[in-house]
Amino acid sequence: MRRILKPLAAVILAVLAYIAVGGAMVATAGPLPMRGEMIDVGGRRMHLICEGPKSAAPTVLFEAGAFGFSADWGAVQQKVVAQGLRACAYDRAGMGLSDPGPNPRDGLAIVGDLETLLKAAHEDGPFILVGHSMGGLYIRLFAVRNPDKVAGLVFVDAATPEATDTPEYQSFVKGFTRATKLAAFGAGLGLYAPLGGTWLGDKIGLPPAASAEKRRAFASPAHNRCAAEEVSNWFKTADEGKAAGKLDPAWPVAVVTAGARMGGLRSIQSAPARESRQGSYENVPTASHTSLLGLKHGDAVVRGIDHVRDAGARSAA
Repeated sequence: MRRILKPLAAVILAVLAYIAVGGAMVATAGPLPMRGEMIDVGGRRMHLICEGPKSAAPTVLFEAGAFGFSADWGAVQQKVVAQGLRACAYDRAGMGLSDPGPNPRDGLAIVGDLETLLKAAHEDGPFILVGHSMGGLYIRLFAVRNPDKVAGLVFVDAATPEATDTPEYQSFVKGFTRATKLAAFGAGLGLYAPLGGTWLGDKIGLPPAASAEKRRAFASPAHNRCAAEEVSNWFKTADEGKAAGKLDPAWPVAVVTAGARMGGLRSIQSAPARESRQGSYENVPTASHTSLLGLKHGDAVVRGIDHVRDAGARSAA
């Protein structure tokens, strides 16, 4: 029995020490230099990063995926601004630096926040909407609700409302929802703080400032709790998107996907490009779902944005 109890006690002590170190790291972490600005949206604030000059060209507006926020777009935003375009990324309520918002955090709540934020920040568009992963649900809903502000859309390895009609995707969302709740619990214990400096803290491959922000959020209990709440509303958000209606086929659309695996999901993901009269599709087999946004593979996203911008310019000519 002693042979079993001694190693077990050592493991328990090591785990408790790890949790204590992680909790202390979260509690004592100092603030990072803030990029962008905080905008009042009616008694609470949201974090917005807009870079590049305002002009007659559409503004590129980024929407991150599950657990994502403005930092996720650090590499692509940098590349877009280098072209002379204006680009904005933001933190949804409770994520990154933004104050929490009321529950439920479904699509209507999130898109409503975005509409209020853009109005308060005097960012009038029109916008090229760029959504990654779960963010694809949000840009679809925003576009249908604000057709006069849409110059086109780019879906980056993105979810669509219709995907939730398939048993395979339903199973994925249910499993992912359970995993996000565990992730929020682990972050609350401080389990991720010691891992923030590893590859787990930034699987995208971001520029230094955005990478530091991403690593901080990776370990943040509040960020992880709000992300889990958003994911728990995935089916509701998808239903809201389907009820709102389809995209206008006249809008230019680009779809960019990652990974070598093809099949039914790829067909669903690429549907917005097929349904657009000015659609394009590109797969990046060497990219992962996350690295598609990074310095190494982010040019594919920029090409999608360029397609939408050029198609819109041709239509206006």
